[in-house]
Amino acid sequence: MTTTLAIGGYSDTDFAALTSEFDPVFLGGPDELAGLEAEARSAITAVAYKGHAPFGGDQMDMLPNLGIIANYGVGYDAIDTTAASARGIKVTNTPNVLNDDVADLAVGMMLCQGREMMQASAWARSGDWAKNGEYRLNRKVSGSTVGILGLGRIGREIADRLAAFKMDIHYYARSEKDTPGWTYHGDPVSLAQAVDFLVVALVGGADTEKFVSKEVIAAMGPNGVLINISRGTTVDEAALLDALESGRIAGAGLDVFLNEPNIDPRFYALDTVVIQPHQGSGTVQTRAAMGQLQRDNIAAFHAGADLLTPVN
Repeated sequence: MTTTLAIGGYSDTDFAALTSEFDPVFLGGPDELAGLEAEARSAITAVAYKGHAPFGGDQMDMLPNLGIIANYGVGYDAIDTTAASARGIKVTNTPNVLNDDVADLAVGMMLCQGREMMQASAWARSGDWAKNGEYRLNRKVSGSTVGILGLGRIGREIADRLAAFKMDIHYYARSEKDTPGWTYHGDPVSLAQAVDFLVVALVGGADTEKFVSKEVIAAMGPNGVLINISRGTTVDEAALLDALESGRIAGAGLDVFLNEPNIDPRFYALDTVVIQPHQGSGTVQTRAAMGQLQRDNIAAFHAGADLLTPVN
């Protein structure tokens, strides 16, 4: 009987690799745990987890011999790590391997929003360029002031890229970091007031819920643009929509939303918003590396070796 359970929508490649290495039971989501026989659940010692559905103490208690939950992704806010620690269950994630792709997308959304690239493409494709002439002038991005809200691994990669765009870098973090002269703010409102673009690179979870509050959004002002590649929960989405619709901020580039993929339809009516389908890590190369790191953590656990990327 297998000791590994794989939960989530895995690609054909990851499905094949998991099958080859662990011959797991596959479930679509944690809500399907109750459908397993008690004997099968008792045999499970490792879970490969992919998805955003909550995995909490109730689910863990259905797997009485569980020792590890290996998350596919750097964000593990769906997993109750406090409940896991209380039960002696280790949680791992897949950091670093996706930093470049997420940072690239953040910069891409910034350029796309400022230079109106989607609208300009539609202008050319529709025949308006030939019929009506040049597309309207838009916004210069290079040389702007940018704020990074959360200067962790991904935030640092974003800042490094934007420095090459001759941007004045400001940032918020729990404490001041060693930087090449970037400006530190100990308060997110102060950061928002000081910058043209505000990039959200926070971790998800209860501690950062609505961290980009109504007050932070208001502080951005009518020329401010919000870029979010973290989690939809980190932003007060209702306040953001109100500010966008009223023109109290200039626009946004968003890869994450509340209730995704069923996002608030108000976003679709706003041509000042660049919308992406939570695809920050969505390249063939990075997803392969994420899957490999997830499997390597499970293999280390089964072998009794040190875990590669524990989070608790």
